[in-house]
This record gives sequence, C-alpha cells and structure tokens, in this order.
Amino acid sequence: MGERDHAGQPMIRIVMGALVREGRVLLVHRSPHRHVYPDMWGLGGGHMEPGETELDALARELDEEIGVQIEPGSAIHLCRLQKGLGEEAVHFSAWIVEQWEGTPTNAAPEEHDEIRWFRPDDLPPLTHEPVRTAVIAAMRG
Repeated sequence: MGERDHAGQPMIRIVMGALVREGRVLLVHRSPHRHVYPDMWGLGGGHMEPGETELDALARELDEEIGVQIEPGSAIHLCRLQKGLGEEAVHFSAWIVEQWEGTPTNAAPEEHDEIRWFRPDDLPPLTHEPVRTAVIAAMRG
C-alpha cells in the first residue's frame, strides 16, 4: 500500500531534480505527445513508487531519464508544491543536485525529445512556475 492522504486516497507524489553545474541547470523538454505538460521544459524526475523515499525515487528517476547516478546525500531540498485538490491532488518535491556520476544524456526519448543546459537568465517557462522561481533563486543565491 502506498502513502494515502487524509481522506484515505492514494497520494500521487512526483520528485524532480535540478542538476546544476557551472552556473547552469539541466532541463528536459517533454515530448509533444505526452499527455501531461506536453511540449514544455521541466526538471528530470517522475513518480515515487510505494516504499520509496523522495531521495531514493529521485536517484532512480534521474538514472532512468538522464543516465546519471546521484549521491542522494548531496541533494538539497528546493521546494514543494501541490496541484489540484482531494483525490486529484499531485504532490511535487524539487531538489537541487550538484554532484553526480555519468554524463547526462536523454535516456528516455519516449518521454523527452531534448535535454539542454540553461543559465538562470535564459531559463524558459517550466511546467511549474514556482519551481522555476526557486531554481533561479537557488542558482543566484
């Protein structure tokens, strides 16, 4: 059984990671055929599986999507947000990741059609504006 909300409904939880290096952040571009947030830039990540911690899920998702292995202890929590209410609610948690092994690559071409490094001043609109704002603040801070 996965985590449940106050009404006993299963919670949908998403983790996202902002890989940051040399003043730039790595973003993934969601394929136009994606059902949710098509044709938009965002952070790598995905759904937490039952029994996973946020950091375990983040490490798994970044390995699956962009082929990097992070040291979970090196990730710094960035922000949380919720979209929707009740059983429609989705809970997001974003992290800054500054240490990883491997070269980022688009390891999930069925999900993303491009990955690219951006400087804070050049950051495009993201799937979640509060995450974009937090990433820019963290990179400048």
